[in-house]
Amino acid sequence: MNTSVKTIKVYDEIVDFIAAGTTPQSVINFHISETAQNRLEDLIDKAKNNELTKEEKRELDIFLNLEHIIRLAKAKAHKYINTESQ
Repeated sequence: MNTSVKTIKVYDEIVDFIAAGTTPQSVINFHISETAQNRLEDLIDKAKNNELTKEEKRELDIFLNLEHIIRLAKAKAHKYINTESQ
């Protein structure tokens, strides 16, 4: 099944990353792809110009919530690694 880039949500990479299993180091190293970053920038630009559709607003909101969780996980991963190395 071919999935076009337009049908892939910006947050899909985060969900896939979590589903595949992680280590503290992989959490620290995680970054979204350039394609996802470009999609995110498009959504943010549309939001600034009040041009988001309901679906795009939902996509952006979900991404921002997941991105916040990833930031928290990265902070915890750093603490976990520092604790283990002592």
